[in-house]
Amino acid sequence: MNTKPEAEIDTMPVSTTRPTRVRHAVLWLTVAAYLITYMDRVVISTAAPSIQREFGLTKETMGWILGAFQISYALFQIPGGWLGDKFGPRKALTAVVVWWSSFTAVTAATWSAGSMIVARFLFGMGEAGAFPIATRSLSRWMLPAERGFAQGVTHAGSRLGGAITPVFVALLIADFGWRSPFLIFAAIGLGWAALWFLFYRDTPAEHRGVNDAERAMIEDAIGRVAPVGAKHRVPWGRILSAPQMWLLSCMYFCYGWGIVTFLQWFPTYLSDARGFDLKTMGLAASMPLFAGVAGDLAGGWVSDLLFRRSGALAMARRVVLLLGFATAAIAVPLAALTADPVVAIAWFGLAVFGLELVVGVAWAITLDIGGEYAGSVSAVMNTFGNAAGAIAAVATGYIVAHQGWNAAFFVIAGLAAVGALFALTVNASRRIA
Repeated sequence: MNTKPEAEIDTMPVSTTRPTRVRHAVLWLTVAAYLITYMDRVVISTAAPSIQREFGLTKETMGWILGAFQISYALFQIPGGWLGDKFGPRKALTAVVVWWSSFTAVTAATWSAGSMIVARFLFGMGEAGAFPIATRSLSRWMLPAERGFAQGVTHAGSRLGGAITPVFVALLIADFGWRSPFLIFAAIGLGWAALWFLFYRDTPAEHRGVNDAERAMIEDAIGRVAPVGAKHRVPWGRILSAPQMWLLSCMYFCYGWGIVTFLQWFPTYLSDARGFDLKTMGLAASMPLFAGVAGDLAGGWVSDLLFRRSGALAMARRVVLLLGFATAAIAVPLAALTADPVVAIAWFGLAVFGLELVVGVAWAITLDIGGEYAGSVSAVMNTFGNAAGAIAAVATGYIVAHQGWNAAFFVIAGLAAVGALFALTVNASRRIA
């Protein structure tokens, strides 16, 4: 009779003396989750012109459909982070992926603007928990000197999902209509949820694939973590009263406005303002996001490298943040004002590269300052980023309708400049929880 607790049943024990690399398998499985989140949310951006034509929607109405996801995504960040802290990343992340994948499929069954707004709102409720819970999962596995790279590569996965999706979605829409990609991508999410539940464990000590050497290496670096279910309270008073929490969150607001505008509206911009047809638009919309993948990888890697060489954590995070925001603030206006569409896409690519230098470092800072409560800290930060995204998704429709596309891009550039000022004040070495 097997008397081992259910949480300990996994792969066969490892007897080697060299540290195993289960934490890297956890990281790459998390990267896959990030990729799926953006695949599922970017589908509608590429499908938007087709949806508008079928339902006869104005840009303002389409803005509310896109904004419904962003609004619920912002509202449920903190509940999502709490869910991960309360029940552990294994159960919580499985649950939210099943939830949002189900509503990805439901989107294909919508018949009006109202039904689509409801479906996208419920979809956003599920995705809201993804990044805070995944951050919590990595906080228990990744070494401090690996965190910048880990957050960079996970967000690179998300942008890679966003980059490859428009191409495939455009081809699927051309052959099978706009509803087909929602069903296909929903099935991919459900498959990932099953794999995560079977493989992941909430602590290295619970995973049979981790040998003593890797377990000791992790515990020496971050300390022994309490098992899920241990009695503890999230120190919300300390988190919400910490100046670093608010400075980081305001900085992330500036980032969130820019990246969400690109994710939600860029395909429509290419179709309306630049005259791209469906298939060419899908390819062109992917280019800046591929540049964003490079920015994610570079930002985390450079920040960790600076930290290892200098030992100055605050400086290592701050330099990359400043460089990223400054690049976006300069490149976005140049892109918007360039007449040649190919050159404009190149400038937009540089702008997204700059924005994505920021994101991995920002999430690494939530690990630096949040510790065991990184899920809750990252949820607060991401609430601000996605509040900006919710406003941007709706407001961009009105800005474009009444002031034109250039005005919408100038807002992104201005907020990037403000984000650089906030980056000067963020101190990753000042732990708050």
